Amino acid sequence: MRRSIRTTWLLGGLLLAAGLGRPAHAQTAAPDAALFKPKYIKAQLLKAAQWQLAHPKHAPTDWTNGAFYSGVFAAYQATKSKLLLDSLMALGERTRWQPGPRYDHADDIAICQTYLNLYRLKKDRRMLAPTLAVLEKVRTTPGPEVQNHGITWWWCDALFMGPPVLAKVAVIDNQPQYLAFNDTLYQQTYKRLFNHEEHLFARDASYLLDAAGQGKKESNGQRIFWSRGNGWVMGGLVQLLQELPANHPSRPFYLSLFKEMSARLVQLQQADGLWRSSLLDPAAYPGGETSGSGFDCYAMAWGINQGILDRATFLGPVQKAWAALTKVVSPEGRVGWVQPIGADPRRDFSADSWEVYGTGAFLLAGSEVMKLK
Repeated sequence: MRRSIRTTWLLGGLLLAAGLGRPAHAQTAAPDAALFKPKYIKAQLLKAAQWQLAHPKHAPTDWTNGAFYSGVFAAYQATKSKLLLDSLMALGERTRWQPGPRYDHADDIAICQTYLNLYRLKKDRRMLAPTLAVLEKVRTTPGPEVQNHGITWWWCDALFMGPPVLAKVAVIDNQPQYLAFNDTLYQQTYKRLFNHEEHLFARDASYLLDAAGQGKKESNGQRIFWSRGNGWVMGGLVQLLQELPANHPSRPFYLSLFKEMSARLVQLQQADGLWRSSLLDPAAYPGGETSGSGFDCYAMAWGINQGILDRATFLGPVQKAWAALTKVVSPEGRVGWVQPIGADPRRDFSADSWEVYGTGAFLLAGSEVMKLK
């Protein structure tokens, strides 16, 4: 997740400023009611999922696929497509239900979300055993992540990758110690990276300002808060809250954080319905970005559906976001306008820019929007 390329976005910015090369999804319009029909959404989910399945890009257990297959499973639940279920099962058989190689790195257990979701359908312990083994090792054996960074989940993306896995195992296998372990790791990340003034997460400690207010900032002088990074947190909160028992003592904390971040993010949504790569300097990043926007749309739609978020406040923004997201899908099903892999806001992407996690975010969003009344 690194950085990059300057000339592409400089040229793109000049074209956008001149009114040329403007993303098709950057037009503001009242949402078309047809975009919210279950039949239409199912067709969009299947089209995007099938295109992405036909265009693999990374190792099966890579974190990118952890996010993608989370979306594929949600799309399967929405469509009951045998093709999607068969693809998910084929993934598990191909990987032998193993996580990635780094036992204590949250990125490498993200794929376990899908294994656990499938286990609930098939009840085959073979699908569960490798995940149980790696979680017990990380719980009992401090590894390179905590040795190198002081905490295990030292970057905010980890809050999508890790917590849902721990919570699912706790519920599925009746092992409540993993909920307590999740609380410990989550609180470490929260205390280090959450900004109480902006109600957002810094990507990692390198984006925190020092006591004199010095450090990385945007061109307008604002702190750097990355859209996809906060989208990861929002998506992870949804999946964590779906698992936590209603009476669990830590549930109020996660619920409060979800509401707090939702209230802030809805303020930062742009007129076209999408969020910019950099949340506090949108003018410097013309054109919306799909992956962060997809996770935000997913989370807010879920919040409405669960009665957690105020419908009058959030329904319009969710509808605008979904309408905009449908416009980034090419006729063949490629989800475009996805920022490449990185650790901070970037401008080097276009309608042709795709990544598997962008498709995953789109699938999660559509599967939840479809449930809106």
